[in-house]
Amino acid sequence: MEANNRWFIAVTVVMALLLAVMPLPYNWLWFRPAFTALVVIFWITRMPENLGVGFAWLVGLLEDLVTGATLGTHALALAVLAYFSLLTYRRTRAFNPAQQLMWVFVLVGIEQVVGNWVHSLSGKPVPGLTFLWPALTSALLWPWLIPWLNGFAGRLQVR
Repeated sequence: MEANNRWFIAVTVVMALLLAVMPLPYNWLWFRPAFTALVVIFWITRMPENLGVGFAWLVGLLEDLVTGATLGTHALALAVLAYFSLLTYRRTRAFNPAQQLMWVFVLVGIEQVVGNWVHSLSGKPVPGLTFLWPALTSALLWPWLIPWLNGFAGRLQVR
């Protein structure tokens, strides 16, 4: 992997982390898309031979540090998401946009379930299914995010 590619991946991860802690009104907090999950899905399906579960775990650990979450919550959730992304990256490349939207909903939903499970182990469960709202907003954001990331990645010769 070229140095330019590493820098661009790092920049997208930092942007996702900044968006993950961007201040929002209290009523909107549950609707914040899972930006780091979207970036991990994109890069793992784009470069599965170079990035994997370790990359996702590291991004999740950074997200834990940035957001102040219990250490390992996002790391485990993104590692599970990366595992499923790696299992299915060949199929998801052939999906039409609607299928990709649904698959992103499922992947981010799995990430949210794992994160909520770890969060509930610390004694702070989330009532009902409100923890799945980020999966819906992330899936709805996916069609607008992909062309933008593909455009930049294409200029950097990221395969």
